[in-house]
Amino acid sequence: MLNTFEKIPAHDPLANPEQRAMIDQILEENKSLVGATMVVLNELQEKIGFISPAMQAYVAEKLGEPISRIHGVVSFYSFFTTTPRGKHTIKFCVGTACYVSGINQIIDKAKQILGIEPGETTEDGLITLELCRCVGACSQAPVVVVDDNVHGRVQPNRFPRVIQDIIKNESE
Repeated sequence: MLNTFEKIPAHDPLANPEQRAMIDQILEENKSLVGATMVVLNELQEKIGFISPAMQAYVAEKLGEPISRIHGVVSFYSFFTTTPRGKHTIKFCVGTACYVSGINQIIDKAKQILGIEPGETTEDGLITLELCRCVGACSQAPVVVVDDNVHGRVQPNRFPRVIQDIIKNESE
């Protein structure tokens, strides 16, 4: 077993009594299901927002699974994250159609405006930038997904408006 579980960081959900109770409830309700690992991890991602290394070790212990299996699942599937995401997520499709249509210019614009790289979250916790492979909207390339909303044929000079809209909606 990794030492991760033995040394829980103060900011980890396991260190928060309310979140730990939620984690325990998810584990208890699902531990006997076939495919419990995926069910538990999906619920943790949905309810907590991320699956920290300490949480992975905790889940492994509670489900009687090797930590390597839990970590393998978390690191394989792109919808799992090991760090907190921002309140809003901006995903840039870097599939072939979007790549040749200029998604890199839009990514550069986002990095310039927000001062963060893909995979990072703004200091205020408002926006996380992510890269994704293909969202299946190739005819709309380049594509940016804001939370669950797909924006097609995005132009670099119009992209700042997307960020402005997020910030404006949060201040209302």
